[in-house]
Amino acid sequence: MKYQTPLEKSLYKPPPEREEFYTEVVELLAKSEFPFLLSGSYALAAYTGIIRPTKDVDVFSTAGDCLKILAYFKEHGYDVEIVDDRWLARITRGEIFVDVIFNMPTVSTHVTEDWFANAPRTEIFGTEVRLVPPTEFVWSKMFVQDRHRYDGADVAHMILKRHEEIDWRRLLNHMELHWEVLLIHLLNFRYIYPSERDSVPQWLLDELLNRIGVQNSIPAPGMKVCRGRIFSPRDYCTDVSDWGFSEPTGNLEEQYPEHNEEKA
Repeated sequence: MKYQTPLEKSLYKPPPEREEFYTEVVELLAKSEFPFLLSGSYALAAYTGIIRPTKDVDVFSTAGDCLKILAYFKEHGYDVEIVDDRWLARITRGEIFVDVIFNMPTVSTHVTEDWFANAPRTEIFGTEVRLVPPTEFVWSKMFVQDRHRYDGADVAHMILKRHEEIDWRRLLNHMELHWEVLLIHLLNFRYIYPSERDSVPQWLLDELLNRIGVQNSIPAPGMKVCRGRIFSPRDYCTDVSDWGFSEPTGNLEEQYPEHNEEKA
């Protein structure tokens, strides 16, 4: 399947120096034959038609291919950097850059080869590229909930426009550990678009609501954990530093305080 990216709209068209850089990078990425997927605002435009200005181009790759892509561009005279070894690298020219993303920064939503299976195509800056598939696009947006950035609207718009192309069982599998986050987004969608509730499979809503019922029948967790840190470490800093909550990722040392005392 191939989507049209509405780059011809003036609001969406980047300044000439940026467009020149983006064109070069996308063309060279395609020639490199390293697998990559277009994401971000350009992918959203292709899927939904929503046009908004953006400061960069986002591409996704596996962690291994990201390193190869950086080496490839360095050999071709471009500046490259690993911004954060946990999730983000960049191809740069001055203040202009293309982000190469291989993981989400606060939750383990890393790019795998499965993302490339049946990935739809679009054309950007004269080059045909593959898009992050709708299922993974939604998955990658669900945890972006910060006071400075919230991608819930992108999730709602994708469900509205591309619900038939979302693999809902695959999405549930992706979100198994964080199924409540999935439920929150689905309820958010139902509230925003009450006439479009049938866009979400009933079996999925029933499954998630059943989990709420089962969850209510068992005792609450003993460990005080703040999973808000997955959404925004800075917004939930006080919870960990002052209020006695633990980080959302497991720490076995916390389970054995008496052992820690012995070591001290």
